[in-house]
Amino acid sequence: MKKNITSRHYKGDLFKILCGISTIIALIVLALLLWDVWNDGHSWINLGFITNFPSRFAERAGIKSAIWGTIWLMILVTLISFPLGIGAAIHLQEYARKTRLTNIIEINISNLAGVPSIVYGILGLALFVRTLQLDRSILSGALTMSLLILPIIIISSQEAIRAIPTSIREASYALGATKWQTIRNHVLPYALPGILTGNILAISRAIGETAPLIMIGALTFIAFTPISLNDPFTAMPIQIFNWISRPQEEFHFIAAAGIIVLLVFLLTMNAAAILIRNKYQKYQKW
Repeated sequence: MKKNITSRHYKGDLFKILCGISTIIALIVLALLLWDVWNDGHSWINLGFITNFPSRFAERAGIKSAIWGTIWLMILVTLISFPLGIGAAIHLQEYARKTRLTNIIEINISNLAGVPSIVYGILGLALFVRTLQLDRSILSGALTMSLLILPIIIISSQEAIRAIPTSIREASYALGATKWQTIRNHVLPYALPGILTGNILAISRAIGETAPLIMIGALTFIAFTPISLNDPFTAMPIQIFNWISRPQEEFHFIAAAGIIVLLVFLLTMNAAAILIRNKYQKYQKW
């Protein structure tokens, strides 16, 4: 018996050491990649780089149109995907009966979260660009990216709602509240940190995607900012892809500068998700 306990402790310690080594290796590789990007691109970041449009001359090239296109996408994707995703999660978790059909729906939603992004690009091209004739507009891009992150939003929101103890719902019903009053006044406020965190991380994924936007025909060179939903657009990942594919070495340095700007966007949104979660979790007591 004592020998078995010692063996289990040994295996546990060995597993802990292997996990620590794996983490250190991953952090070292990540640090090297970030240093390489920073070393190549930080000297190209200035006010002109942020305020200039793309150019065929490296010293004049900027990322203004890509930044505005990304902001447009963020706003539209948020307005489209958040209500649909959270509403679907509430229905599946609070209203839908646990039948074989709902189980199939939930399984398929989980499967859709793992589908390669290029598949959503093909779907967006067939449905939004050609069938609905929205062309290569920013609306087509936003709808395509919304399809991409909807499964993630539904799953994360559903998990946040599921984590609320049943006793809170029962206490609300005992005081005479209806189901909707219970969801609105008790379930959603407590689930809000998890819902917002999952949604913001889903938006962060959408910002970094390139393949779906390339599939629907987003442009790689735009010397203007979009002012309506039907305007053509570009985004930071596409602009970076355009620069890195050019043979001139200067554009590779500019691409590194664009990666730094994109990382700032992503890290800002991830930090916001962490702050929101920590802020609201202080008020959760059960």
